[in-house]
Amino acid sequence: MRVIVCGAGQVGTTIAKHLASEGISVTVIDVDSQLIRRIDESYDVRGVVGHASYPATLKKAGARDTDMLIAVTRSDEVNMVACQVAYSLFGIKRRVARIRHTGYLGHDISGLYSADHLPVDIIISPEIEIAEGIAWRLRTPGAFEMVPMAGGLVELLGIHADARNSVVMGERVGDIRQMRQFEGVSIIACVRKGRSFVPDDHDRIEIDDDVYAIVRADCADEVMAAFGHREREARNLVVVGGGNVGLHLVKKIRESSRNVNIKIIEQSLERARLISDELGAGVIVLHGDALDRDMLDEAQIGLAETIVAVTNDDETNIFASVLAKQAGCKRAITLINKRNYEALTPSLGIDAVVSPSAVTISTVLRHVRRGSIAALHTLKEDFGEVIEAELTSESRLVRRPIGELGLPPGMKIGAVVRDGQVIIPQATTQLLVGDHIVALVTYSYLRLVEALLGTQRERIG
Repeated sequence: MRVIVCGAGQVGTTIAKHLASEGISVTVIDVDSQLIRRIDESYDVRGVVGHASYPATLKKAGARDTDMLIAVTRSDEVNMVACQVAYSLFGIKRRVARIRHTGYLGHDISGLYSADHLPVDIIISPEIEIAEGIAWRLRTPGAFEMVPMAGGLVELLGIHADARNSVVMGERVGDIRQMRQFEGVSIIACVRKGRSFVPDDHDRIEIDDDVYAIVRADCADEVMAAFGHREREARNLVVVGGGNVGLHLVKKIRESSRNVNIKIIEQSLERARLISDELGAGVIVLHGDALDRDMLDEAQIGLAETIVAVTNDDETNIFASVLAKQAGCKRAITLINKRNYEALTPSLGIDAVVSPSAVTISTVLRHVRRGSIAALHTLKEDFGEVIEAELTSESRLVRRPIGELGLPPGMKIGAVVRDGQVIIPQATTQLLVGDHIVALVTYSYLRLVEALLGTQRERIG
């Protein structure tokens, strides 16, 4: 398989690195020669300097022999035109474009992106997906990660383990599984002091571990309580940043609940007026600087259960979150683009970090994987993925009970969905054709797991 990635920013670079590590031939295009030189020297990819939407640049990148184009430059217009040129001149069969501006997204249903107009097969809208992800986190306030899977029957939860009122601290994973509170739970991964690993039955949960679990949706609250998290869903919320993410988030919250008091702090007066008009009554929009303590006081940050900082500036998001926590806000959800900052957030009291690049990468990889994989969520970009896959007759997983399959150490099946029912699998569980499994797969074992699933990466066309 051959892929062209347009854009050598953080998202494009990470996508290229992932695909190249899986043996896919990747070429990256960017106008910045320094970025291209860096990616050329650091990863097993080819770099081309030039405008991604120019026919000559795409030709130089090998577009005539390419199966897929992924356009993730900073410009919506460049991404769309690159897809058009890829389709019209080079016949590239599958085209993915990152599109951010709501002015373009609003016309998606009108057929704008059909082959007869702008031939974009897959639209990635990071702002909308980030807003949805934050809204999910707000519904499970103690979790730093929450992703519904299998049609909402199963949830992927990221839970920080601390010593307060927790029945799991110091317990072995195998023993935890026998507890009544964990009948609907499978612990699939753990991050300890920066190291990610797949725990076995003998591993114990330690203080300050970040634990990832696959949970039956109706068990989520009980599981959170067992980990010592009994936080209430926010009724007073302060959103810092009235850009596309903040606006989409507030709309999502208001769709699901009218009982949340929301205040938005926006530094641009013009933008503040615009979102105030669009949201209407029920949301208070404050014009000012979220790093100004007087502004935070006006927003009554000390009475808020949660602050969500989603401006375009990482430093503003981080410091606004820190100031809010110091003023008495109970929880901080912070959007951070630079991966180097993420390691600092626990010591600063930030409860959950949202990574735009991780959201985009998960979406792109889901479409690259295709085959039997219906959903995918990236865990710790260099560690692995949680996938949802349907088992076919070609899968080697349907031959005998799970305990006899000899699954690789980098794969852990967390849940099986059969006829609308969730099964937390045991060693004796027999998988059937048509089952949907939700499983952790580490990148070192990805190709082997694809073979077990019967997933083939065929040339597109």
